[in-house]
Formats: sequence, structure tokens, C-alpha cells
Amino acid sequence: MPVVVAKDTCIGCGACVGVCPVSALSLDADGKAECDQSMCIDCGACLSTCPVEAITQE
Repeated sequence: MPVVVAKDTCIGCGACVGVCPVSALSLDADGKAECDQSMCIDCGACLSTCPVEAITQE
């Protein structure tokens, strides 16, 4: 299932970026997390790391 980042909830802390084992997550020009779906392996590491629960799998 694809990882979805709620841009309005994301605080741009970068915790998800640091925990992603395949570097699928990065911060965009606005400092918000974004996921490159072509790289994501759906491991879920980012889900439990986000302190504001801005990342979900849909």
C-alpha cells in the first residue's frame, strides 16, 4: 500500500527521512516530507517514527 504524507499535518522534522531504509522519503521545497513511491518498499518504518502521525498507508 502506498505511503501518503498529510502535508498539512507534517511538521518537517525529518524523522521519517532518517529512518527510511531505501531513502524513499525526502523533504520537499516547503520542508514537508514526500515519498518517492517508485522506491518505497512498504516497510512501515516511517509510520511509527512520525511524531505527529502525518504518514499513513492507503
